[in-house]
Amino acid sequence: MPNMKSITTTYPVSVYTADQVRTIDRLAIKKLGVTGYELMCRAGEASFSLLQNCWPDVQTIAVFCGQGNNSGDAYVLAHLALQAGIKVKVIAVTPGEQLQNEAAIAWDQYTKNGGKVEVFSADCIITEDVIVDGLLGTGLTRQLQGDMLSAVQLINTSEVPVLALDMPTGLDADTGMLHGDCVKADITLTFVGLKQGLFLGVGPNYVGKLEFSDLSIHGKDDNNDKLFDQIQPQICRLTPRDLDICLKPRAQLAHKGTNGSLLLVGGAPGMAGAIRLAAEAALRSGAGIVRVATHPDSVSSVMAGRAEIMCHGVIDEEELQPLLGSAEAVILGPGLGQSVWAKNLWKCITKSTLPVVLDADGLNLLSAENKIKPLDRGNWILTPHPGEAAKLLCTDLDSVQRDRLGAVKELAQTFSSVAVLKGGCSLVAGEDIFVRLCDRGNPGMATPGMGDVLAGIIGGFLVQVGNLGLATRAAVFVHAVCGDIAALDGERGLLAGDIIRHIPLFTNPPFVQYKLLSD
Repeated sequence: MPNMKSITTTYPVSVYTADQVRTIDRLAIKKLGVTGYELMCRAGEASFSLLQNCWPDVQTIAVFCGQGNNSGDAYVLAHLALQAGIKVKVIAVTPGEQLQNEAAIAWDQYTKNGGKVEVFSADCIITEDVIVDGLLGTGLTRQLQGDMLSAVQLINTSEVPVLALDMPTGLDADTGMLHGDCVKADITLTFVGLKQGLFLGVGPNYVGKLEFSDLSIHGKDDNNDKLFDQIQPQICRLTPRDLDICLKPRAQLAHKGTNGSLLLVGGAPGMAGAIRLAAEAALRSGAGIVRVATHPDSVSSVMAGRAEIMCHGVIDEEELQPLLGSAEAVILGPGLGQSVWAKNLWKCITKSTLPVVLDADGLNLLSAENKIKPLDRGNWILTPHPGEAAKLLCTDLDSVQRDRLGAVKELAQTFSSVAVLKGGCSLVAGEDIFVRLCDRGNPGMATPGMGDVLAGIIGGFLVQVGNLGLATRAAVFVHAVCGDIAALDGERGLLAGDIIRHIPLFTNPPFVQYKLLSD
């Protein structure tokens, strides 16, 4: 098997539905004077170039061709590989004679120049260095079946690296859910625009390393820019630009009183670690004053090893009120529990007018309270993982995961909030018409306390900038990229505390350190 080189890609900010990308295709053909076949040739050329860059010593490839334009892209790639002296095996699930329009032209060009086509059989033996998945693109709307399903299963059992063109076959381009089965790609090269399904649902499990080519539709020409202005996406990716907008250089005469006062409430007996992680993350995020209101039994644990945290043991609302009076925002929930003590503090804070970051048991208490009497509070940020989101929306975990985009929108609308739906490719909604998507982070971050750290960063940014949406966007992004830095030593064994020490790298303009990572 050939070695695969590491590569980096600059992605656009917007993320589209499949139909929106098809509209962009049509607009390009109509307004830029480019033909559909020319776009197909550009896709094939980009794919072949990527194949050579990723597997520079490749000698043989197996190209699976199906129907529609996706197969046309694959035939162009196969033709280019043949011309470059690579041994090509094209395996066609749909006979070339049945192809139409541009795909038929691509098949004709490949075969006229000596290319051979093998009709697909479930008994096909794959011994080539790399597989190219050109079976189906973004148009799949029903379950895979017959030879198409068998071809996907053959690819997945071949133990050969896979380059998927545009979308892995079987993955819904809008929802990221499977149509029965799906090619598990090592690399996916997507064209023209990023598709929602590459990031939603189970998409990230099948895409592998995502690469992008705009096929020269994007560009400096005004006509190119106007093309995309006509299409409004639902989703925009978080980028370093979100940090630039949120965090400005500090004034020379700044002091802790000008950098925000944050109160964190939580830390029931035996759960002091959660509020401690959140408090330290808030300090590392630049909050000027960080106070913790916790159970008296947890005070010593919270303060151990981090003297900068001002910690107060509180029993009831009377003891909490003075701390609320000096705070500009509150983080409520890390390690809070659901005892009578916890419920009393929760009710006191949710009755206040302060901005609140609600996490962990703060969310569980909201779920219980909302079933009795809906709480129309607003002025808060909800940060549920999918299980917590399911409780808040009175549904089940599978429903949330199948429609993460719909779930985060419903959370923001139902609770008049900025909502963060955590997980792989976290989503942020409620700030404006766009849902923000974070495609940073890694599986090593699926460890206890990681959400507490995120809550701390959000709260730390919130008291500095005073804007719920800006603070949340920047915090989700910083949390994820810090996780990627921490995982450079390996994902397995990554701890929430490992994230905290990297926070200052990304909170001090002009964020020079971030240039170590690709956008």
